[in-house]
Amino acid sequence: MKEYFAEWTEILIPWLLSSGIRIIAIIIVALIINKIIKRGIDKIVRISVVSNNFSSKEAEIKRENTLIQIFSISSKIALFSIIILMVLQEFGVSIGPILAAAGIVGLAFGFGGQYLIRDIISGLFIILENQYRIGDIVKFENLGGVVEKISLRMTTLRDLDGTVHHIPHGEIKEVSNYSKDFSRVNLDIGVSYGAKLEQVIEVVNKTGIELAEDAKFKEFIITAPQFLRVNDFADSSVMIKILGETLPSKQWEITGELRKKLKIAFDREGIEIPFPQRVIHQN
Repeated sequence: MKEYFAEWTEILIPWLLSSGIRIIAIIIVALIINKIIKRGIDKIVRISVVSNNFSSKEAEIKRENTLIQIFSISSKIALFSIIILMVLQEFGVSIGPILAAAGIVGLAFGFGGQYLIRDIISGLFIILENQYRIGDIVKFENLGGVVEKISLRMTTLRDLDGTVHHIPHGEIKEVSNYSKDFSRVNLDIGVSYGAKLEQVIEVVNKTGIELAEDAKFKEFIITAPQFLRVNDFADSSVMIKILGETLPSKQWEITGELRKKLKIAFDREGIEIPFPQRVIHQN
């Protein structure tokens, strides 16, 4: 027994003084590098992320923390994978076959998971660039709705009918965000050729200001809807354009209320909103 113990001692002590010290040094250096990378990721993300002036500070911090967590976990996995291989090498394990096997497995996953990787990379850029967020109203080519969920792989939308759509990020080629920063009232309305244009402009501007001062809607309106220009001479009407600015996603509600108030004001002022009519002549 003493001989067995003495034999192991002769082997173990030199190993501890050489490979053991190197393993401890590798672990200490890895922890230091991990802390440096974590701090670097934190600073880079908070500098790089584009601020949204219409979002709360808490929402921006939450988005930054999400990105920091994603990058930190990814870097930690990569770092500790390297450390494990270095430690195994100190134990006398040949890492060549391990690297070869990992390469084959990675190649297989590369062919099978290329779409998954594409979705994840696209998702990272969507979150980093703040293209859209949960609660935004967006349109992806033929699909549109309210963003209910954003993961690294896909975005979940719910359309006006209540249907839920799951769209992988790699499939998104074009995004239209209807509620980024601010929204706009963009209304074209026709009036009769017999109407006095100065009176129409006065009624439109007055109605827009009244809407902006309405206690129910004023908190949603940034700029009161106002007459912009005569947009077209149509077959039976003079088309005028009205523009205003609202908080994100409030343009439809404000535009609907503006139509109602304009109809009431036009009726009161005797301004006609023409509509197509058909005249039949009988021989």
